Amino acid sequence: MPLAALFLLIGLVLLPLPRHACAAEPLEIVVIGIEDELRDNVAAAIPIPPGLVKDGAVNLPWLELFEEDIPEKVRAALEPFGYYDAKVGTILQKPAENEYRLLVGVYPGTPVRVTDVTIRLRGAGSEEVALKRIVRSFRLEKGDILVHSRYERGKGRLLSKAQELGYLDAAFTIHEIRVSRSEKSARITLELDTGIRYRFGETLFTGATQYPQRFLERYLDYKPGEIFSEKKLAQSQINLSASDRFKGVLLSPEREEAHDSVMPVLAQLTPLPRWRLRPGVGYGTDTGVRGSLRYKDVNLFHLGHELNAEINISQRLQGIAAGYLAPSNRDIKSHMGLQANFQREDTDAYKNLLAYLEGSWARSLLRGQLLTLYLKPQWEDYTVGLESSESFLFLAGIRFSQRNFDDPVRPRKGYSYTLEARGTHQYLGSSTGLLQLIAEGHVIIPLPWRFAIISRAKGGMTLQNEPLRDLPASLRFYAGGDRSVRGYGYQSLGPKDITGEVIGGKHLLTASIELQRKFFRDWALAAFLDAGNAFDTPDRLRLYKGAGLGIRYFTPIGALQLDVARQIGVDNPSYRVHFSVGLEL
Repeated sequence: MPLAALFLLIGLVLLPLPRHACAAEPLEIVVIGIEDELRDNVAAAIPIPPGLVKDGAVNLPWLELFEEDIPEKVRAALEPFGYYDAKVGTILQKPAENEYRLLVGVYPGTPVRVTDVTIRLRGAGSEEVALKRIVRSFRLEKGDILVHSRYERGKGRLLSKAQELGYLDAAFTIHEIRVSRSEKSARITLELDTGIRYRFGETLFTGATQYPQRFLERYLDYKPGEIFSEKKLAQSQINLSASDRFKGVLLSPEREEAHDSVMPVLAQLTPLPRWRLRPGVGYGTDTGVRGSLRYKDVNLFHLGHELNAEINISQRLQGIAAGYLAPSNRDIKSHMGLQANFQREDTDAYKNLLAYLEGSWARSLLRGQLLTLYLKPQWEDYTVGLESSESFLFLAGIRFSQRNFDDPVRPRKGYSYTLEARGTHQYLGSSTGLLQLIAEGHVIIPLPWRFAIISRAKGGMTLQNEPLRDLPASLRFYAGGDRSVRGYGYQSLGPKDITGEVIGGKHLLTASIELQRKFFRDWALAAFLDAGNAFDTPDRLRLYKGAGLGIRYFTPIGALQLDVARQIGVDNPSYRVHFSVGLEL
């Protein structure tokens, strides 16, 4: 388009502009002829200079100099998008007294297109399949418009992958774009020299001499001799930071000490106090007001073993517990433990006194999976409905779980599940024989426009020949409450006795689906539907349902959740408010 036509276009565009378009500001800059990211980039390149407008008045000599510089700035702003021959014109208008409008007309012209892409790999990693795959799928191909951001992303992806594969000295020896303005063409040439491939050497820990070397090494996501990876180094730093033992963690490769492609690592640690005493308060509609006092020793015997004790007091549950944890040097999740607990619980469904001693052995498997075996002798004195009884069980159990969320406190996507089987028999000295199978799962699915689906389900089955009265209250299933079927009270759903009191069931089935929409930074709205019940036989299963709306506020310790739920499918449905802290996943 010739320049005269460009000014004609500007003149035509000016005609429909309303009088009030720039009434609020002494000077307005209007860019026409281009849209979307082109216009945004041009507008960002020609902001009104500070001081050009002062006390509501425009400095006209300065404005004229600013106007002269605009065409060059606009053309420079369009080159990253492949437009190297843009035509730019300006017109200064004065629609009212002390008001100016600077119109910038832009005709971007024909974009430069890529006619050739040559990418070469040199060095020890030149035959790496992963690097060759990136070369074949480079973000700019023959015929594409020369968009510089795509070129830079392609370069960055190739370099990052080389470094991820252990080629820490990888660098581009050639990186050039030859542009022919007359032919509207560009030729890209890249040459990446990977250099040598590094492997992890020994890790030197400093600042934490009170912990054994083998104990600290369990937090490392790598072993000496493995291919060096910044990702594994970062994960190791996360593991140490999340151990609740160090307030400062810094892992860095010692490049100057590297020899024969072996890269040693320096781990600088600043320990937290060994002993902790932490009070806590909270509230939930399931538990009522609650308080706790926790004691923890994180370095018992100077071996990194843990000793913890806790007192919990709430309206429905009071208890005292103590535990000992001996971490395995194998990895951060494997351990052996011993837990003792004595508690009293008083709910609308039952009252009980429970004491148990649990020994456990846990072994980490692949992809975040955890296998746990446990033995748990327990004594319980309980009252359910009109019946009171006492039991002793020697439970043996196995639990298999996996947790895969992108963030432990504020997850945006991921899943978790737990599969458990536990049982006992009179031959072991138990007052009854039983086998229970329990499965539980959660999933978070992100959706466009800041929506997400959060779903959970839980099922339980009890195989027992004896009557239900021989099943202690702590092993019966109940439904209803904040983490079950909202709209109903805590443990208010399940089989009933002749007086109408809920006495719990042998089996359980609950499910929930929630649609969540985040807004602002730390808030979200939710709509949900819950269903479920406890039951004794499948033919007597009746699913109770509740639906409602909720609001979430995300904090560093978890989400504060406030829900209002209404019962569905029952006579005289009622509303119930649920409040809890933290997202149990």
